[in-house]
Amino acid sequence: MGLTSKVVLAAVAALAVALFAATVWLWPRLARRGAAAVTGRVGLLLATQLVLFASVGLAANNAFLFYGSWADLFGRKQELGVVSDHTAGGPGSRNMTRTGTQRPDVPGGGVPTAGGRIDKVVVSGRLSGIESPAYVYLPPEYFRSAYAKRPFPAVVVLTGYPGTAENLLKGLRYPQAAHERVKAGKAQPMILVMLRSTVAPPRDTECVDIPKGPQTETFFAKDLPEAITQSYRVGKQARNWGIIGNSTGGYCALKTGLHHPDRYAASAGLSAYYKAAEDPTTGDLFHGKQELRDRADLMWTLENRPPSGGSFLVTTSRQGEGNWKSTMRFIDKVKAPAQVSSIVLDSGGHNFTTWRREIPPALEWLSGRLSAQ
Repeated sequence: MGLTSKVVLAAVAALAVALFAATVWLWPRLARRGAAAVTGRVGLLLATQLVLFASVGLAANNAFLFYGSWADLFGRKQELGVVSDHTAGGPGSRNMTRTGTQRPDVPGGGVPTAGGRIDKVVVSGRLSGIESPAYVYLPPEYFRSAYAKRPFPAVVVLTGYPGTAENLLKGLRYPQAAHERVKAGKAQPMILVMLRSTVAPPRDTECVDIPKGPQTETFFAKDLPEAITQSYRVGKQARNWGIIGNSTGGYCALKTGLHHPDRYAASAGLSAYYKAAEDPTTGDLFHGKQELRDRADLMWTLENRPPSGGSFLVTTSRQGEGNWKSTMRFIDKVKAPAQVSSIVLDSGGHNFTTWRREIPPALEWLSGRLSAQ
């Protein structure tokens, strides 16, 4: 049974209740003196506490999807094998392999022309050498004859750290939000390319090209768009591409758009920060090179190397978010010809509940700044 299984949660919660009942029932017998009685009391209390904490942890993980599997929780390497799909109509790029498909959780999701389709793929970076799993959401219009020769805009969607791509499907519900916006006439159909910002797990690479290490920025700025355009009907110009993410993914989205306006016309950071983190999870990102550290600082970049164009969306909350002041500074530093927009909530924490409030308008914003042609 999977880590996020409701059966697992129910079983652990039931065990916690049973242990609590056993403690109450057996406590009079264990109240006597002696090593056996003391050991029994300690054992029952310890077991009850551990199972209780486990049930609370599982419930929190099911709500926010910090970890998608047992392997992800314990840091074991995943995606060791790749199954090639040679069926007709599959992605034809040598830089991408489709390993499966699934139905979106939307009305009519079982029929591609009504609900679209989600492809599970593995992207192999030609320049970076990075290989990463991803999900590609294809809207229903992609399968309709009226759109057969039409390219679609694409949006790269990134998780925070250490999130999994499943977070974007189950927790943040990007395909559902995109489907609803199109159905309401508030957004155009877009392809969503959903993956974790950490493409060299368990290391948090902060989407930078690390000297003698993972070339993460190259992967997102060059390899990923190349693989997608070779495999799906997506435009190749910057006006056809957007990028969005939350937390670490938000920083990555803004930084990638800021450094590569020739690739991404629109970039959105939900609860983003504006300077690369440096801690035990990142390791040595810059190897003592100050110019690389400066480049990863978005405020420094706006002051010293202002963008030649592009549109940026940032989100924050007046209460509950720690990035309110830095977000206001970022807005103030963006100068023409670049453009900046914002979503500022009265209150909202650094969590999925807040981001689910921001994703629909963010997708509308991206749709208004991207072109299918």
